[in-house]
Amino acid sequence: MAAAASGHAAASASTASFAASQGVRGNRLASDARNLDALRNAAGKDPKTAAREAAVQFEALFMQQVLKSMRAASDSSGMMDNEASRMGTDMLDAQLASGSAGRPGGLADLIARQLERQMGVTPSATPANASLSAARGGLGGATQAASANAGALANGTAVAGAPRVPSTAVAGFVQQHSEVARQVEAASGIPASFMIAQAAHETGWGAKEIVGRDGTPSNNLFGIKAGASWKGPTVDVTTTEYVNGQAQKVVQKFRAYASHAESFADYARLMSDNPRYAAVRAAGGDATAFAQGLQNAGYATDPAYASKLAKVIQTTQRAQRALG
Repeated sequence: MAAAASGHAAASASTASFAASQGVRGNRLASDARNLDALRNAAGKDPKTAAREAAVQFEALFMQQVLKSMRAASDSSGMMDNEASRMGTDMLDAQLASGSAGRPGGLADLIARQLERQMGVTPSATPANASLSAARGGLGGATQAASANAGALANGTAVAGAPRVPSTAVAGFVQQHSEVARQVEAASGIPASFMIAQAAHETGWGAKEIVGRDGTPSNNLFGIKAGASWKGPTVDVTTTEYVNGQAQKVVQKFRAYASHAESFADYARLMSDNPRYAAVRAAGGDATAFAQGLQNAGYATDPAYASKLAKVIQTTQRAQRALG
């Protein structure tokens, strides 16, 4: 128990250090009693500043929840999902939400104005785009705008006032695999963006690659299992499978490769040689048909696999456009 407590404390300290180094607002949120008292004191001395700070904190918390919901719906593949990867994802979400919260015309502007009215002070001037959001639906319109901004951040697209570049994880993954994906596309006809997206979905943008229970790397980007016909190396992995719609943890053998390039090539062979995937080959450039064809052929047991993969394909294509 002592060792576990020590490890937990070290992880907490590491998380706090990361947050501080990135300027994440999480270390001064109003959920901390001391910071709540500080906000109360500031409200008496400088109500406008206090209202603004409270509004920005609320927007950051709201956007973190939006990001968390989006990731729960599209990122998890069930493989290599552990405490360390979840902590890393939470820290990334906190950084993204904090960096976006408080931008002109966002949710924080409207919240601050409402708080100022309740505090009996003259509301601050609102930028034109915030006024437009208010005219289209008040706080509800601003909430939708904040949700859209959070979705754009999670998917690596531009947000108002921010450079139009994909997030680090998305951009790095797309750049890392673009060349081999283009080569495999030329040989197989499978769109490079579809393959990169499926690899991203299966590995959580590279954060959860398949590793054997003994720590052996597999370089298996597509989650291809090792059936009776596979004569190459394998790794044993505890993964999630859906049986009669219920998620269950099972140990499965997965193919292992010497490199990521071998993984792409083997995936293309599987799609080309196995008659089960005829509909996938026939999909051409239709992302929805491609994803649905994979699900119908039994590529994965997750009943929502097609819809999740289609979303990741869209994200990948946006990232490719942004990267040029």
